[in-house]
Amino acid sequence: MRPRVLGAFAICVSATLWGVDGVVLTPRLYNLDVLQVVFLLHAVPFLLMQLFLFRSYAALRALRAGEWLNLVMVALTGGVLGTFAIVQALFLVDFNQLSVVVLLQKLQPVFALLLAALLLKEPLTPRILGRAALALVGAYLLAFGASLPALGSDSKTTAAALWALLAAGSYGSATVFGKRLLHALDFKQATFGRYAVTVGITLAALMIARGGLSLSAVTPGNWVFILTIGATTGSGALFLYYFGLTRVRAGIAAICEMCLPLSAILLDYLINDSVLGLWQWLGAAILLTAITLVTLRPGPRVAD
Repeated sequence: MRPRVLGAFAICVSATLWGVDGVVLTPRLYNLDVLQVVFLLHAVPFLLMQLFLFRSYAALRALRAGEWLNLVMVALTGGVLGTFAIVQALFLVDFNQLSVVVLLQKLQPVFALLLAALLLKEPLTPRILGRAALALVGAYLLAFGASLPALGSDSKTTAAALWALLAAGSYGSATVFGKRLLHALDFKQATFGRYAVTVGITLAALMIARGGLSLSAVTPGNWVFILTIGATTGSGALFLYYFGLTRVRAGIAAICEMCLPLSAILLDYLINDSVLGLWQWLGAAILLTAITLVTLRPGPRVAD
């Protein structure tokens, strides 16, 4: 199989796995505390990484103070805040239109562009800003249709949408800090370090906020889903994604990533009987079109 075809296939598989995670796997952990879920979803893959990435410890010890700061920010935004927000959003919708939450997370490139302009001084053209605004319009229609958002304390839809937006912003921030970090580490070492620091932060948070780590509420069924996520849609999908990204151009990768929303919508219909309304379909089309245009913006390309 040609490297480009193999790379595209790897990205399609990883994106589909993320769709499976958001609709099928993570929501099944709803009986657990969200912070506990964030810890377990990082601790289990991190333990698995010890088998084949243990040499990354040497690279982490060699980091300078500024590089450690970038690693901590990647773990804090992409690991802790991003995962907490998306899990909270998935739990709030109670198996009702999980695909909406997954699709809203696709706003990540927009936040990454805006933060890159602020922190990395990357240029923002009127065309890019227009596409970003279009993506926000699509996200609004996807979440609320043609209605105004319900702002009452009992509005789970609005709360879930806001949590999903926070997740997208957090993952976008992690992308920006990750660009800085990759000057010092390769993607395998950076992933290993991100999981290590995330485990440390969430364990400390559990000690402070919950008085410690208790696994008594974790059922055998929960462990099956946690181990499945750890081996497949967690670190496994991330490594598969980066494997593909080094073999295809950014434009091809952006198209392949559309497997995520497609799989999420399909699985949400097949498993949860959840169907998007007319305005939501329009919003999803606008959002995905705008995100694709943002991702396909002119810039450096990965070699074939």
